[in-house]
Amino acid sequence: MRARKRVVAMLLAGGQGSRLKGLTKKIAKPAVPFGGKYRIIDFALSNATNSDIRDIGVLTQYKPFLLNTHLGNGAAWDYDRNSGGLRVLPPFATEEGGRWYEGTANAIYENIDFLDDLAPEYVLILSGDHIYKMNYNELLDYHKEKNSACTIAVMEVPWEEASRFGILNTDKDNKIVEFDEKPENPKNNLASMGIYMFNWSTLREFLIKDAEDKDSDHDFGKNVLPAILNEGYDMYAWKFDGYWKDVGTVKSYWEANLDLLNDNNLNLYDKKERIFTKAKNLPPHFIANGAVVKKALINEACRVYGTVKNSVLFSSVIIEEGAEVVNSVILSNVVIKKGAKVYNAVINEDCIIDEKQEIGSPDDKNVYLVDDEGICVD
Repeated sequence: MRARKRVVAMLLAGGQGSRLKGLTKKIAKPAVPFGGKYRIIDFALSNATNSDIRDIGVLTQYKPFLLNTHLGNGAAWDYDRNSGGLRVLPPFATEEGGRWYEGTANAIYENIDFLDDLAPEYVLILSGDHIYKMNYNELLDYHKEKNSACTIAVMEVPWEEASRFGILNTDKDNKIVEFDEKPENPKNNLASMGIYMFNWSTLREFLIKDAEDKDSDHDFGKNVLPAILNEGYDMYAWKFDGYWKDVGTVKSYWEANLDLLNDNNLNLYDKKERIFTKAKNLPPHFIANGAVVKKALINEACRVYGTVKNSVLFSSVIIEEGAEVVNSVILSNVVIKKGAKVYNAVINEDCIIDEKQEIGSPDDKNVYLVDDEGICVD
C-alpha cells in the first residue's frame, strides 16, 4: 500500500532545542544546519517525499523566521502543488484569544480542522529534529498488517541513554504492553523514535479527550499514548534497523555530522532515496596548492589553504594557510585564520577564529562549541 492520499504527515518543528546552546539561539532546532549543506528538518521532509506522502503540515512556533524562509512553498521537496503539498501551521488566535502550542499532542489538537478537511485514513506524526532515512510505507504496511490503533517506530539505544527516551515494553509479537516516558530506571532499551502512525479516527478521539483534561501536559509520550494503551487498544512497536540520531546535544550533533564521514546506513549518495534541500547559488570550492584535505565534506564556495582532516565544512568557509582543522564541524561563513588549530569543535556561523588561536587538542575528548559569545564545553 502506498501512502498517497491516505496518509497525512504532521511534522513537529516548533521546538527550541535548548541543549544545542548557541546553535539554537536565533533559530528553531529543525532549522539548524547539518551535514555540510542541509538543515535537520530536510531529513524528515525528504523521507515524506520519498514515501509518496502528498500532504504534510509543518507545525512551527519557536523563532520560525529562518525555518519558514527555508521551507518556502515546499518546492525543494516537490511539495509546491496545486492539490496537496506542504502547509506551515503556526499557532493562531481564535475568538477565545491567542494560544501557543502547549505540548506535542496539543499542537496536533489545535489543527484538527486542517486534518478534518483532508479526511485522511491515517496520520503520521514526525519530529523535525532527527537524522535518519526511512520509507514510511514500510511502517504503514506493518500498521495495517497488525490492525493497530497506533504503531510506534522504535530502535534499541545504548542503555546509558535509555532514560532520555520513551521506553516501550512489548510481548513476543511486538505488541506494546507498557509505555514509560523517560523512565529513571528503564526496564529495557527499546526506545520510541517519536514517529507514530495513527488511525485518524482513534487519534482524533483521544486528542479531544486529552484537551479536556486540565491535568494533562498534552504530550504524546506522557499522556496520549498511555491513555490509548490503558483503554485497551492494540498498539505495536515497529523495529527500525537503519541509522537514526536524536541530535539533542552539541556532542550528539557533532557525532552525527562526523558519522557522515564513515560507513553507515545514512547514504547521502543514494539516488533512490535522496535528501533534498533548498540550495544556494554559490561558486565551487577551491583547494589551494599546499593545502591538505583528508576525509572531509566540503561545501560550495569554501577556500582551503591550510589543513582539513575528518571534518565537515559548510558553505563559504575559509581555512587560511597554516591553519589546521581536525574532527570538527565548521558552519557557513567561518574564517579560520593563519596558524589557528581547531580540534573536536563545532564553530557556529560567521565566527572568526583568530591567528594562532587553539581550540581543543589532538588528545582531547571534549567537544567545544564556539559562537559569538565565546567557547563552551559540551
